[in-house]
Amino acid sequence: MTDAAHRLLWTIVALLLVAAGTTALVVSFGALPGDDPGAALLGAGMLDAWRLATPWSTLAAAVTGVLIALAGQRLLDRELRRPGRALRGTLSHSGSHPGRTRLETEVLVHALERDLTGDPGVRRARVVLTGAPPRPDVWIRVDLAADARADGVREHVDAAVRRFATTAGCTPAHLDVTARIEPGRP
Repeated sequence: MTDAAHRLLWTIVALLLVAAGTTALVVSFGALPGDDPGAALLGAGMLDAWRLATPWSTLAAAVTGVLIALAGQRLLDRELRRPGRALRGTLSHSGSHPGRTRLETEVLVHALERDLTGDPGVRRARVVLTGAPPRPDVWIRVDLAADARADGVREHVDAAVRRFATTAGCTPAHLDVTARIEPGRP
């Protein structure tokens, strides 16, 4: 799922929760127009049906609550998952000649990290590959020295990613670069 899809999903969930909360608040104050504050919210027919199915209605409500809780837990797990669950195994390319080239993802990650730390302004680099092997998502975090020039580091990171794409034979589908500056005198 893309970042835009995640934001849309969370926006829909938030709007539904706000609507449910607002409705509950309006009902609790008896502010619904033309409604008796002492009347049952569900209506006589729904109350009779609920009471008629007494043990099963409670069980159905409990099961529904558990399923909603599990769906929420799964959604939170996917949203809070770090990109640490990375692409594992090999990146495989078919060539124009018979045969296939296989590259270990750990080798590609370490090579890109070494290339990124080749600039004197970059103290540490962390790279994670996720997604589909032909067009992986590349997540980069670089820790910069306090006196590093931002434009020079940006050019270095761009060049390193271009070299990575050429060497691996694949273009990143998404590239996310996070730069952190070490504390110190600029």
